[in-house]
Amino acid sequence: MARTDPSAGWLRGTLQLSVAAVLAEADRHGYALVQRLAEHGLGSVRGGALYPVLGRMEADGLVESRWEPGEGGPGRKVYRLTDAGRARLRDEIAHWQDFSAAMDRLMKHTDQELL
Repeated sequence: MARTDPSAGWLRGTLQLSVAAVLAEADRHGYALVQRLAEHGLGSVRGGALYPVLGRMEADGLVESRWEPGEGGPGRKVYRLTDAGRARLRDEIAHWQDFSAAMDRLMKHTDQELL
């Protein structure tokens, strides 16, 4: 049986949290967000996944965007995490830590059952 990589599904489920965490570091345009997510080991994020998330975050008041002139090219949209976005990130980090601990307990128990 071929083994599938579930990490793409995990990333879809955590993309908004991941984007907020990267924007908490610094304001970034879309390509820089993709690069930073990859640097953190999250693989390649396509624009078709990233930009709808950024649009929803902006509609929810979690990020703001502005246009900046490009260096020798077209301008680009730069995203900034708002105060509401930072507050949501703090809440989501707490929830993530609880969820992650629960998953760790489950996987440890499951790993022992499989051995």
